[in-house]
Amino acid sequence: MKRIRYTKYTGDLASEIDLESLLDALSDYLLDSGYYDPFMGFQDLDHTMDDLREALRRVLESGDFFDGETRELLDRMMAEGTLDELIDKLMERMERENYISAMPQNGPTRFDEANGRGGKADGRDRESARFEVTDKSLDFLGFKTLRDLMGSLGKSSFGRHDTRDWATGIETSGGSRRYEFGDTVNLDTTATLSSAIAREGLELPLNLEYEDLHVHQCDYQSSCATVVMLDCSHSMILYGEDRFTPAKRVAMALSHLIRTQYPGDSLSLVLFHDSAEELPVSHLARVKVGPWHTNTRERLRVAQRVLARQRKDMKQIVMITDGKPSALTLPDGRIYKNAYGLDPLVVSETLEEVARCKRSNVMINTFMLAQDYGLVQFVHKVSEMCRGKAYFTTPATLGQYVMMDYMQRKSKTIH
Repeated sequence: MKRIRYTKYTGDLASEIDLESLLDALSDYLLDSGYYDPFMGFQDLDHTMDDLREALRRVLESGDFFDGETRELLDRMMAEGTLDELIDKLMERMERENYISAMPQNGPTRFDEANGRGGKADGRDRESARFEVTDKSLDFLGFKTLRDLMGSLGKSSFGRHDTRDWATGIETSGGSRRYEFGDTVNLDTTATLSSAIAREGLELPLNLEYEDLHVHQCDYQSSCATVVMLDCSHSMILYGEDRFTPAKRVAMALSHLIRTQYPGDSLSLVLFHDSAEELPVSHLARVKVGPWHTNTRERLRVAQRVLARQRKDMKQIVMITDGKPSALTLPDGRIYKNAYGLDPLVVSETLEEVARCKRSNVMINTFMLAQDYGLVQFVHKVSEMCRGKAYFTTPATLGQYVMMDYMQRKSKTIH
């Protein structure tokens, strides 16, 4: 008689580890802003597979998010020298499940070119291959940040932009009226049948006419176009504090909130430093800080061009910065810079751009990460001109302020 011997199933640790928990533990590494190397120039993040290997090793060796049994298995693997095999499997699984996207390094990166190191890579293997954080990972990190922020605010549900107008829709908050062509067919069954019975009497079958149809009314909810302007000048990682990484997290959380709860809204991203440029939100995690100066006027120009493409009822700019305007793009394309005090030319040109935003009914809400006296006066002037708000906050509370402001805007009535 054939016998079958059963042994204890030990499992494959690489397949049992929760990748979302692992990704959360890697978030500081994946969203690096250059804080640990503040002398590097403006660049896209250029992570290699070898970088990822070392980051995974640090997470696994720390064991902060593992239970006791898993911790024992990891200790045993480290003692037996098989941890590298686990890391290889985890990297393959992250790539297979679309958390990272690996690509061969066939040429110089933007950082290589910026530092005069051109030409093709010489014999770089898979360990030197670059990888990018996928949209799936960014979506998870945005959701995780949003959940943490909403938890700290005590929010359990989200509203939408309310106005004083009536419209037909799914969420009812008013009475009913007769159906008109183009309305959402959200029938008020009671009113519809009552109208037919009043005309026909209690007879079966009951004939419904067009004029019998009644639909529920709801608050007309407006849409909003938001441009988040992130200061990526070098001051965002200087002075012993990383201010850019929290700003990146907030932008991703806001993107997740808008996409999942307010699909009628739009979110765009503008980075500014010596100049300014629009950037897809999905590329946010791959960007480090840039040159030294703050070109506030140019970022407002770019933001207005972005908002002009959006056909929304409401338009707003969320500006996150820690510095005063210190640069200006001249008509010939040259960048005028003055980092000492509030330059009258830079300030006057910047306020003129703020005035253009006001004429276009664009609200500017400013979230400041510094509180210099001259800077405070300038920010209050901008807020006064555009009927916006000024928040003086810290990297630890930035996300709460941004989310609170956005949620409050949605719960207020448009006049």
